[in-house]
Amino acid sequence: MQYIALIHADEEAWSTFSDAEREAAYEQYRAFGRDAEAAGVLIGGNELGSTRDATTVRVRDGETLVTDGPYAEIKEALGGFYLLDCDSQDDALDWAARIPGAHHGSVEVRPVYVDPEEVQL
Repeated sequence: MQYIALIHADEEAWSTFSDAEREAAYEQYRAFGRDAEAAGVLIGGNELGSTRDATTVRVRDGETLVTDGPYAEIKEALGGFYLLDCDSQDDALDWAARIPGAHHGSVEVRPVYVDPEEVQL
């Protein structure tokens, strides 16, 4: 079954990191990716751009409303994700605990619904 691991962290903390600290953090994520890929559970994932670069779209009463920024003001922003293929939710939670962001932020794990009538790529 597929699970998405949504990585939430304090976006402002990242701006206080030195170049060396950022590189060390990226290496931790690369190591996680290598381990998850070697185990056959990694389907994909990526870092997201800053919330400053976000745009929110809403359609209300047939009118499209576009606003800069995320939907709501939050301390921890969605910073990235991994898509994992695990045998169980417990397995997905074990992998999520290994994501570096779980050690300073949080990782939300959700099952991915797959429509059985939809063609899978």
